[in-house]
Amino acid sequence: MLLEAIAAAGIVALGLVAFLSGLPTAATAVSEGAQLSTATFLATSRLEEVRRLAWRGVAFDGSTFSDEPFLAGPYAGYSRQVRIAQCSAPPGCGSITSPRIRQITVTVGYRPVAASGLAADNKAVSLTTLITDQ
Repeated sequence: MLLEAIAAAGIVALGLVAFLSGLPTAATAVSEGAQLSTATFLATSRLEEVRRLAWRGVAFDGSTFSDEPFLAGPYAGYSRQVRIAQCSAPPGCGSITSPRIRQITVTVGYRPVAASGLAADNKAVSLTTLITDQ
């Protein structure tokens, strides 16, 4: 009976050690997911601002949206840029070539959290859409 109790305690201890060794990896994955969701939200938000301006008839040139190397408030650590490409000249925007269409790309960059602090390389989320003149 005592031998069985010792064996059971050993198995439980081994399982507990295995579980605890996976916690840092799980915490890093949760943090990475939160950062990725935030970056996607920031890109979507800026893309919607661009769409709203398009519906108001704002002409899109290269100076319409300036780069944001540092965002304020709770989004410190993220950067954002908007690129507007005209689809009028070949190669166009993929398979589309039209002087009335613009390709809007919003890129949000961030440095993910690693198990040992901040990761060495930045990551980025890019969203692209096409809009047209009115």
